[in-house]
Amino acid sequence: MTRQERFNGVLAYFEKHAPQAETELQYNNPYQLLVAVILSAQCTDKRVNLTTPAFFKQFPDVSTLAEASAETIFPFIKSISYPNNKAKHLAAMARMLSGPFGGVVPAEVEELVKLPGVGRKTANVIASVVYNKPTMAVDTHVFRVSNRIGLTVNAKNPLQSEKQLIKFIPEHQVPKAHHWLILHGRYVCLARKPKCSGCGIKSYCKFFLSKQNKSIQNQHV
Repeated sequence: MTRQERFNGVLAYFEKHAPQAETELQYNNPYQLLVAVILSAQCTDKRVNLTTPAFFKQFPDVSTLAEASAETIFPFIKSISYPNNKAKHLAAMARMLSGPFGGVVPAEVEELVKLPGVGRKTANVIASVVYNKPTMAVDTHVFRVSNRIGLTVNAKNPLQSEKQLIKFIPEHQVPKAHHWLILHGRYVCLARKPKCSGCGIKSYCKFFLSKQNKSIQNQHV
């Protein structure tokens, strides 16, 4: 199987079975999604979704948040991982967003990464989800799953993984492919015990096929 055939099979499966894949973070506008994605770093979407309603009630827009200090923000996010750092990032992000950016969440990755607390992954999520740009955010799920399936080869870091995925995924599918890989990693292709028996793409998966070959070889020993 060629790498392109592997991509074609995986993408066709997801297009058929998860055509409406989207983020599990709950938000109503670009400002809310930006806050939620910053909070979601090394934290579950479920935990973020439990935290943001009270946060957005207190800080309904970027100008309100821009007036807040990290100390004021902290109590609203203390159940999130790394609350001290994230409180500082949110306060600084809001000040920059309401100042130089005129309160508008930018669409370009190069502009988004200028905001405090916004790395390349977060910027790619915003550009993809809000503006439907063909940017591929690589989190731990995407990195693990794409490597395990064989979509990426010898990718040593998220940027290498991102570049390889972008090269093979049609531009119009990139925004959805990000969610396909995340959700697959979250619910099927688990880190320690992947649920291979119930996986719809196992016939394209390098890991599964390798495991199957080893089993056949052992039977003949």
